[in-house]
Amino acid sequence: MLLAFNKPYGVLSQFTDRREPPRPTLAGFALPSGVYPAGRLDFDSEGLLLLSDDGPLIARISSPRFHWPKTYLVQVEGEPGDEQMEALRTGVTLKEGPTRPAKAQPLVGQPDWLWPRTPPVRFRKSVPDSWIELTITEGRNRQVRRMTAAVGLPTLRLVRIGIGPYRLEGLKPGEFRELDH
Repeated sequence: MLLAFNKPYGVLSQFTDRREPPRPTLAGFALPSGVYPAGRLDFDSEGLLLLSDDGPLIARISSPRFHWPKTYLVQVEGEPGDEQMEALRTGVTLKEGPTRPAKAQPLVGQPDWLWPRTPPVRFRKSVPDSWIELTITEGRNRQVRRMTAAVGLPTLRLVRIGIGPYRLEGLKPGEFRELDH
């Protein structure tokens, strides 16, 4: 079984939390028993998370060896210039070394199908924000956030919309559907 789940903002990509008080986890969403996340999505990120009961499939999806592309909508502080977009496309140097090249394109405004985030992203009249679609083929810790910050565009909101051939389309936050694989 392979599931697409739209992980809401402020939910851990695991079924338990050892913190006190515990934070919201996947256990609160009536997912079928025996499924586990294929990879992770940060607590403060939202969007597509794949879950499966097939260990080898989970390993293929989440292993950096297989270079599954992951596509994100990224709301950033500022307006991306050509140099910043080119830096994302050619690879950004992070403290542990350069990233692989990414696919990056600026978007015109927020996609109209995107749900409002709860709580909303902070709004500042004096600082514009914009949206980028970014696809990476590796999964370093908080990589997209660190890449956009490295080019001077701090991330305000991060929504994963695709993993390999699988897309988020049609799922509201907290919803899931079974996929063919």
